[in-house]
Amino acid sequence: MAQLRLIKKYPNRRLYDTRTSSYITLSDVKELVVNQEEFQVVDAKTGEDLTRAILLQIILEEESGGAPMFTVDLLSQMIRFYGNAMQGMMGKYLENNIHAFTDLQSKLQEHAKSIYGENNPMSRDLWAQFLNFQGPALHSMMGAYIDQSKKMFSQMQEQVESQTRNLFSGFQFPNMTPPGAATDDKDKTPPKR
Repeated sequence: MAQLRLIKKYPNRRLYDTRTSSYITLSDVKELVVNQEEFQVVDAKTGEDLTRAILLQIILEEESGGAPMFTVDLLSQMIRFYGNAMQGMMGKYLENNIHAFTDLQSKLQEHAKSIYGENNPMSRDLWAQFLNFQGPALHSMMGAYIDQSKKMFSQMQEQVESQTRNLFSGFQFPNMTPPGAATDDKDKTPPKR
């Protein structure tokens, strides 16, 4: 098993690859990600792990380029989950969906290779044509999957809220009426000062 590739980030914002003993750029780090090489970026002075920050920086640069992947609505929704009780679940949910999508993509590529061969120069063109024709079907299939996942996630959230209400329903909280309890107009009068 290969040793984890260590990249040090210096105060001048330069990245130093300890394996090649040379300075590298964010593009080089992106290549490591694309090639599925395991690495860790650390602050050269403190040893603090900066891998997530570097990956987010790469995503930011990619999003600032010509064809962003994330819509404003998606980014807004993601931001709303920070600080929410469901934050941890949302991260796992997104991760699982990315894995499912990646698995689907790998299976389609393997199938294309089995039909057209590994090094067939036409296979790339055929793959592009296949995606052009099948793109709407794949988009529809993924849309249905996402809708189903969204419903499941909403049901899970409702179930957690219901269980929380049931858990705390036996406790008396001052100035609170239980859900569904009738309220008197007398109870609505403001307290005397």
